[in-house]
Amino acid sequence: MPTYTKKKKKVIKKSVAEQADIVPKSGEESWLYSDIVKEHFFTPKNLIMDASKIKEYDGLGMIGSPACGDMMKVWVWVDKKNDKIKKMQWQTFGCASAIGATSMLSVMVAENGGMPIEQALKIRPQDITSRLGGLPTRKIHCSVLGDKALRSAINNYFLRSKQKDRIVEEQARMIDKIAQVTDHDIEEAVLEGAISLEAVQKKTKAGVGNPEVIPEIEQLIKFYREKYFG
Repeated sequence: MPTYTKKKKKVIKKSVAEQADIVPKSGEESWLYSDIVKEHFFTPKNLIMDASKIKEYDGLGMIGSPACGDMMKVWVWVDKKNDKIKKMQWQTFGCASAIGATSMLSVMVAENGGMPIEQALKIRPQDITSRLGGLPTRKIHCSVLGDKALRSAINNYFLRSKQKDRIVEEQARMIDKIAQVTDHDIEEAVLEGAISLEAVQKKTKAGVGNPEVIPEIEQLIKFYREKYFG
């Protein structure tokens, strides 16, 4: 009776990176994170875990919404004598790029004795990306949250310190395309005393015919209430 032997197949194990398909194929753009990005992601600088512990600050800013993805809040403390930002802290619901970029931004504005406010207002995503050693092209959009949130916090400082002439207006962001309501419209409604969803809807009609945007509206109401009324 003939004897059969099984040939053993040689199994080559792929690395974790290859299994996860994060190694770019030949000719494709690399989207692996730099060591600097990974450092700021795994050990973020100036991150706030519990916002309720922050009792005093000079400016508070927010950009984005957890209802649609990334969101960021920024607190700043100002050296009023020298018109510099002496400290920035933050929170975010975001990806590794957003966390890394904001962590780096918080370092940039406070290093060397603090960044002059006029210089901080001019920070752009490419400045942050450069300090990070680059970001994958498909992730550069994540770095725009930090600089916008910082400008929002600085504007809030100008408002709180009665320097309204220094406020830099940001372009309004459309919240409800059906009712044509922007974030500025909701902000004005809250300032006029509309501090509930029903009150804001009465003034602006936001979300009445487009209920999908209600979570974002509620988040904005909560933020503007905290920003202006504590």
